[in-house]
Amino acid sequence: MKSTLSALFAIPALLLSFSAFADDAAVYHYGMPLDVAKVLSISQPNERCEVSQATMVYLDSKGEQHTVKYLRQTPMCSKV
Repeated sequence: MKSTLSALFAIPALLLSFSAFADDAAVYHYGMPLDVAKVLSISQPNERCEVSQATMVYLDSKGEQHTVKYLRQTPMCSKV
């Protein structure tokens, strides 16, 4: 019973911690130095051909995880 209650409280806390990391994303500006050793994920909307905000999660050379937001053309534009 006690472990079930602990699990019920742990899941929302874990989900909230992930959303906190997403809010701390740096916004890229031209010339900003990035130390990207490994890209973990890149996400962006794909519905239309347009410039939209993408989010990249990566590890730096020290193994620390970072998130950066930047503008890029959607992949749909290459299909036009």
